[in-house]
Amino acid sequence: MPKLFTPLALGPLELPNRIVIAPMCQYSATDGLPADWHLMHYGTLALSGAGLLIVEATAVTPEGRITAADLGLWSDAHAAALARLLASLRRHSAMPLAIQLAHAGRKASSRVPWEGGSQLRPGEPGGWPTLAPSALAHAEGELPPAALDAAGLARIRDAFVAAARRAVDAGFEAIELHGAHGYLLHQFLSPLANRREDDYGGSLANRMRFPLEVFDAVRAALPASVPVWMRVSATDWVEGGWDLDGTVALGRELKARGAAALHVSTGGVSPRQQIPLGPGYQLPHARRVRDEVGLPTIGVGLVTDARQAEQAITEGTADAVALARAMLFDPRWPWHAAAELGARVTAPPQYWRCQPRELKDLFAGAAHAQR
Repeated sequence: MPKLFTPLALGPLELPNRIVIAPMCQYSATDGLPADWHLMHYGTLALSGAGLLIVEATAVTPEGRITAADLGLWSDAHAAALARLLASLRRHSAMPLAIQLAHAGRKASSRVPWEGGSQLRPGEPGGWPTLAPSALAHAEGELPPAALDAAGLARIRDAFVAAARRAVDAGFEAIELHGAHGYLLHQFLSPLANRREDDYGGSLANRMRFPLEVFDAVRAALPASVPVWMRVSATDWVEGGWDLDGTVALGRELKARGAAALHVSTGGVSPRQQIPLGPGYQLPHARRVRDEVGLPTIGVGLVTDARQAEQAITEGTADAVALARAMLFDPRWPWHAAAELGARVTAPPQYWRCQPRELKDLFAGAAHAQR
């Protein structure tokens, strides 16, 4: 059996294989509520045979959305809408479902990507004032955010907790906290975005304080049966920014607090980043985090080929691989990977007859479907 298709435990949650569908913003919600697009999109992905589906970055407060079209989970109405979505998925798929909870910080109040993604100012349609660790704009020419005070920090921490509780009540089996890609928790970690002079800025321990407080509060609020982990950017790709040493230190703190995994990405906090793009370019960061922290590690970053993914697992670079764009381009990627590597994968019985005759053992339970 190829290792990519062996089970993996993330705390109490067992994945049937090590293919993770990474959270990918769809920018298709209305007032934070999922729409028909989400049912079609996630319905397709839930039938893919992957081991885990992580629903896109979902804002814990209205001002924490990246754009006005982001999903939200700041009210019971949002939880009810997501519960209906999950019920539809569950009727046809047993795939484990997680959700990524997020606050965009100074990168909030933006246009959707296909309209340029630039900042919208307060007063413009879809724009609002933003919040961050320090009053430092993300990019030249943008309005700076307001620096969060103690009351603001407490409010956002409590919002993460409330959203996590709603997510579990809605039926999600795991929680990923978004500490990557230049959003609020990452902004606290990075010296490029955090210039505070209180207990939440300056030293590494101080810059880690708020992300760890959020993790602690969420972990304490949920049953032990629900794993919680964080997605992190291992480096800012900018000199003087957040780096791999800091990521390892953060990972060790998260492990001590009961994190079930680490999801290792990079970048996003500064337009000055210099990213050396290439196949699997972020996987070496996952390898070091895995080796030095000792948590199950999800690697990501231009993983597009089945043998590339299998090699990453076999060599111990990561415990699971997450795919984003590759899954959008080929929503049946796990089927094709199983066919190439000689594994079996779960597929809905309505599709069993589609497997090529030479691959009669590709779909579990489908041996009789060739008639």
